[in-house]
Amino acid sequence: MNAKRSISAALLILTGIAPANQTLESNLRTNGPGVQVAFESVRAVLQNSSAVIQRGNKEIAYGTVMSAQGVILTKASEIGDASGLTVTVGTQVFKNPALLGTDTTWDVALLKVDAQGLTPVQLATDLPDPDRGTWVVANGATSRLKRRPQVGIISANAREIFPSGGVVIGVTFKEDEESKELLVKEVHEGSGAATAGIKIGDVIVAVGGQDVADHDGLAKAVEKRRIGEDLEVTVQREGKKITMTVRLSGRTDLFEEELTRNDQMSGAFSPRRSGFPRVIQHDIIANRSTIGGPVFDLDGRCLGMNIARANRCETFAIPAGDLRSLADRLMTQAGVK
Repeated sequence: MNAKRSISAALLILTGIAPANQTLESNLRTNGPGVQVAFESVRAVLQNSSAVIQRGNKEIAYGTVMSAQGVILTKASEIGDASGLTVTVGTQVFKNPALLGTDTTWDVALLKVDAQGLTPVQLATDLPDPDRGTWVVANGATSRLKRRPQVGIISANAREIFPSGGVVIGVTFKEDEESKELLVKEVHEGSGAATAGIKIGDVIVAVGGQDVADHDGLAKAVEKRRIGEDLEVTVQREGKKITMTVRLSGRTDLFEEELTRNDQMSGAFSPRRSGFPRVIQHDIIANRSTIGGPVFDLDGRCLGMNIARANRCETFAIPAGDLRSLADRLMTQAGVK
């Protein structure tokens, strides 16, 4: 019996034995053992094509196997510089994977482990926007030897997730009611401005080739840009104009985010959860340390890669077609297969 028929049978059983006023016994709940057995065929795909990434004994992210030669994609902001990591694929354990590249826009990192003969995911590039209600399966709680499927459904249309609070270059300005000039008071560590070399005391006079004279002009110049995009910024310093290339960050990547009531009830959601060019959305239960792995349909085809736990009921994934393009670009840049 295939997975779709097994799930239909399980639902018929549930309808027959569970009156509305009774609590469903745990064995027959969505992630109970009695229902999990219906997803066994997909669990086998999870076992071989998803990765568990640990630092020490702590799981910090999952990964998606992209090639037989050990190329794995995961969520970049969860692994940092990739030092001290261990990657488990199937029952094989690989220490100290190489970090070969990152993409800031998608928040994705390319890892390489010393392996041959891994089973890469089969990307469903013909399904850029899966139907709402489509069953999906992702990696849930794991042991070292066995993955456990987490199940859910596609719960919204594919769409862009704009950066919460917009994008920033990473500086704070000195307030001056009279001149309104963009005088830099602070350059934030880790920002594109710091990397480019903007200094305290600089005055920003142009962005993207257009003159800017105040906060409104700067805001208008960056309002439609994306995280990870490079932008020319011209500053006035000691009587000279200097133009630098600044990589844009999400506001919430550099500055503290004000939490909503929903956020406060959402557990360990992903710190980077917005600013993605395109995502599919599902309702599989997750947290920040279970992001980065593949999302499968009931035929074991990969619909995408989880990229953010947004809140208590929304998880975002990069669609398969976008993931294919991203992987090809990163692998070409790194010179790996």
